[in-house]
Formats: sequence, structure tokens, C-alpha cells
Amino acid sequence: MPINAPGAIAKSPVSIPRAGWIRIVKRVYVMAGFHNLTLLAGGVAFFTFLAITPLIAATVMIYGLLGNVDLVEKQMRAVVEVVPSDAASLIEDQLLGAVTTSGEVAGLALVIALFFAIYGGMRAASGLISALNVINEELETRNIVKLTLRAATLTIAAIGIALIGVTSGAALTWLQRQTSVLLGGPWIEFLIKLATYAVAVALASAGFAMIMRYGPDRNPAKWRWLAPGAVLATFLWIGVSFGFSLYVAYVSDYNATYGSLSAIVVFLMWLFLSAYGILIGALFNAEAERQTLMDSTRGPDRPAGERGAVLADSQVTQGTSLGEAQEKRQQRARRTI
Repeated sequence: MPINAPGAIAKSPVSIPRAGWIRIVKRVYVMAGFHNLTLLAGGVAFFTFLAITPLIAATVMIYGLLGNVDLVEKQMRAVVEVVPSDAASLIEDQLLGAVTTSGEVAGLALVIALFFAIYGGMRAASGLISALNVINEELETRNIVKLTLRAATLTIAAIGIALIGVTSGAALTWLQRQTSVLLGGPWIEFLIKLATYAVAVALASAGFAMIMRYGPDRNPAKWRWLAPGAVLATFLWIGVSFGFSLYVAYVSDYNATYGSLSAIVVFLMWLFLSAYGILIGALFNAEAERQTLMDSTRGPDRPAGERGAVLADSQVTQGTSLGEAQEKRQQRARRTI
């Protein structure tokens, strides 16, 4: 890519002109097929399906240590309203089981149960890390200890964001009740609901950005280069949730096709579409980094070849072949052995 190409000297996504974004979108379309994004999303969905019960259990148990477990049950029931009804019923059943279990254990037993719940939930993080490595064109060079710690950290951080979301939802609901009594009027309720949605979008975007930054085996990108894909992933996830719910309710009859397995199939399809939206957001960030010749990684600016990330180091945009980019990845892997 010549230096005068659109976005070649951009130091942030905001500086990329419209022509540059058009090129990015075109490459996202092409690279989605090149990376087999559907297969990656299917793998992430499968591991998330295996991890959903431990993740719910861990979230409920941590909240039980800090507050009222009945409250988190009510708040999470409100959260699952955005997913298809069959999927919501599965999540609610697991939630009720987790609430009951967490109420029966205490002390050291609760800590042990929490440890195994987080360990079980790490499968989703591990699957997502593998998919992000593919999208970022990185080879996994971290040893099993570092990789496990990274998956555990991302899992705990995701649980923390979920708890903040639940707490924020409870606070905003209480504020809405108070303002409706003291001030009244539809405009106040509308503003409170708008604030609730804004907080939800902000928390989800922050969570996706964190996963995209610390998941792949590379020198992390600057936060500003992660924002576009994180926000896109959030809105894709919201659109997928509502759109698929309407599709299941009014278009397709999964009960007629799958019978007693319909709830599981709907849940897996929702997880698959959600994972696909998140990976599209990560791919969007990857192609945005590829559009610029400037250093997009954290820390002081470094010349190409010394940035610790294939997308930031690679000179593919300047005419170097994909084979040379692959050779750089292999050299980096050999240096870590």
C-alpha cells in the first residue's frame, strides 16, 4: 500500500477516510471466507455451550458472596428476555439450579465450588482465544500455564463485567421507580431506560474490546484500534438476539423439525450467530490495523517488524506476499521455543 493510500498514515481509526473504510469492509468480506469464520464461530459456540452452566454458577455464587442471590436471579431473568424463548428457558433452568446450589454451600465448600465453576467456564475463553489467533494470523506460542492463566483471567473479567451489569441494572431500576414517584412523567422513564441501554452497550463493548486485546498471542493493540470492532460486535449481538428471536417465533418451527431437541438446537444456533457477530467485530479490527502503516500496538511507536504482532508488522499492504508474512510468524514461533 503506498503512503498516500487512504488511511496509510492514520494513527487512529477516526483518521481513516471513507475510501479506507470501504477497503476494510471489502477485505472483511473476503477474509471471513479465507479464515472459515463459520467454522470458528461453530467451535466457539460449542465450547460456550459446554461452559454456560459453570459460567452462570460462578456468576451467581460470586454475587451470593457480595449480595442477595434472589436479586441476581430476578435481574438475570430480565437479561435472558433478549434471547429466543427456548434458549431463555434453558438458561433459566440452569440459573435456578445454580441459585439453589449456591444457597446450600458456604465457606470453604463455596470457594471450591466457585473454583471448579470458573475452571469449567474457561472452555469458552479458550475457544475464543484460538479463534482470535486465527483472525490475527498468529501462532499460539504461550505455554500451557500462561495460556490457562490468560483464559482464567478473561473468564473472571467476563464474570466481573456481568456482575457490574447486573448491579447497574438493579440500580437503574431502583432509580426509575424513585423518579417515577417523585417526578413522574414519561420523559423521565424514557431517559432512565435510555441510560440503561447505554450502560449495557458500554459494558458489552468494553468486554469485547478486552477479549480482543488480551485473547490473541500478540502484542496488544491500542484501545482506540479495538473500539470500532467492539462496538460493531455489540450491535451485531443485539441484532442477532432480537432478529433470531423473531425468526424462531414467527418464521421457523424448530419444534416440528427437532422435537424435544428444539430448545438445545435453538440455543446452539443463537450461540453460533452471536459468536459469528463477535468474530466479525474482531476481523473488522484486524483489517483496520492492516489498513495503516503506523504502529497500532501499545507502547511507544516502533518500526514495522519490531511490533510483536503480525497485522502490525506485516508488510502485505506494501506488496510483501502472504508467504513472507507466514515466514515471520514461524520465525517468531521458533524464537519462543
